[in-house]
Amino acid sequence: MSSQATPPANSAAAEPKNPSEIAPEGELGDHGIDALAAFLKAPPDGTPDEVVELLNLMAGRPDAPLPPRLYFEAVAQAPVAISITDPCARILYVNQAFERLTGYGRADLVGQNQAILSSNATPDSLYRQLWRTINAKRHWTGTLVNRNRAGRDYLASLTIAPVLDQAGDIAYFLGMHRDVTRDHELKTELRQQKTRIEMVLDAAPVVVLLVDAAGEVCLDNQEYKKLMSDLGGVEPWTLLRDALRVQTGLDPLAMLEARRSFKNVEICIERPGGAGPRWYACSGTPASEADASASRYFVQRDDVEPRLLLLANDITVRKREVERAHLEHLRARLAEQQMVHAMREALQAAIFQMQGPLNVIDAASNMLRSGGGDPSSLRAMLTQIHASGTQALDTLKAALPDQPRESGSVVNVNELLRQVLEIGTDRMLAAGIVVDWRPARVLPRISVQKDQLRALFKHLLDNAVQALEESDSTNRELRVETRDLDGLLQVEIRDNGRGFEPEKRFELFEPFFIGWRNRRGRAGMGLAMCQEIVNAHGGSIEIDPQPEGGCRVRLSLNAATPLPLDADG
Repeated sequence: MSSQATPPANSAAAEPKNPSEIAPEGELGDHGIDALAAFLKAPPDGTPDEVVELLNLMAGRPDAPLPPRLYFEAVAQAPVAISITDPCARILYVNQAFERLTGYGRADLVGQNQAILSSNATPDSLYRQLWRTINAKRHWTGTLVNRNRAGRDYLASLTIAPVLDQAGDIAYFLGMHRDVTRDHELKTELRQQKTRIEMVLDAAPVVVLLVDAAGEVCLDNQEYKKLMSDLGGVEPWTLLRDALRVQTGLDPLAMLEARRSFKNVEICIERPGGAGPRWYACSGTPASEADASASRYFVQRDDVEPRLLLLANDITVRKREVERAHLEHLRARLAEQQMVHAMREALQAAIFQMQGPLNVIDAASNMLRSGGGDPSSLRAMLTQIHASGTQALDTLKAALPDQPRESGSVVNVNELLRQVLEIGTDRMLAAGIVVDWRPARVLPRISVQKDQLRALFKHLLDNAVQALEESDSTNRELRVETRDLDGLLQVEIRDNGRGFEPEKRFELFEPFFIGWRNRRGRAGMGLAMCQEIVNAHGGSIEIDPQPEGGCRVRLSLNAATPLPLDADG
């Protein structure tokens, strides 16, 4: 041990031994043997087994097969640094390992106070605590900063035990210590390396997490914690995995099991409270960690624990820029599509209105043919009228623009609805309408005709806005909600507008039915066309009046199987 001061004056220390009584070079001496014998009666907890064995040999057990001299040499050459001091910390004996550790020869140390090894880097409070412990006849274990003969500081891990005489007083102190400087340096370097890695991870502008084969998060960074806060405490890993599985058909844990990576797979997660969606480009890389348990010390290094390093890069801003440009394009397309629909409605209405007179003329002509009158001129006139009307009808039918053909594609319904809502934002703000947008956080993609579905959503939302504009209420609310019901995707649009009579719920879908006060520019074909689009997608649509006012439109569509994805991006 090392000490910056001698023990307190009130300690139960015995008088120090005369240096002339100390054992010569290579021998332990009576004092050393007495100290060892007293120490071995009750070795302190934590004393290494090999040290106890060596000290037993030094004490010369009656059953020992070797002479005591050999025992002394064994402890003198032991790899553990051992010292024996009197109660005043004056050195009586050190072994060869102690000499190698400190750089001092035995002749330089014997008779010196242990303070010869002390360094100013050790706090005085630690020395006081050390002396209180050993003077209370208890062993002390701890770490001190010592200084060797060359002036280099090193960390010494010490165990100091008091050795009592027959009267129970402290006769000697037995010290064992080893240099743990390199251990400390390695641990410090490891902590610093860990700190650097954490700093880099926390500074990274992407979500980083490491998960094991069971799906437990082993490591994450600040972006991950920020995302958890934005999601109201929901574990982001759960939503990221669900979104990858539902939206792309890719299971990250299955990819880990197959030791396959994936790169820049885009997913969408809805945030609570109408904060809008977040888009992420996810990349996953399999990794491995060695088992550090003692039982695996001799196991080959290929016996490792699999880990998945998942990076989720927030591409929401880029998506919004692209979507903004896309919305402008959609506005133009929807305006053109509405014009085509208006033309179709007008022409279909004209055809319907012309069909009646033609039917009357056709009936009158049949009557004349059957003998109801025989003026040839009238018959000829009716025949001419019928031919002209039929020709006009054919001309109108030919003027109907063809419904544009569109190939099916796999889409996220939340995205289509959000686009239509953004297009109608200005109108809804002008009408004082509050929109409650409740998208499902993770929604499966479905195979649809995107333009047709957008037109369907726009007409339904326009109907709801029209109902709110014609209502007398100052509190105008519109709620749009999506949900996934085990493969059945539902879209619900609810308003608290003027509503309609329950008996008209089926009449609403009939061609040319108009229930609005403001009929200008309306042909009454909108809901009929909505029904046509829904039927083409194999879904269903219901419109119900609400007891508290307004109406609810519920649209149901079957979720499609996600398109296969190349796991390597």
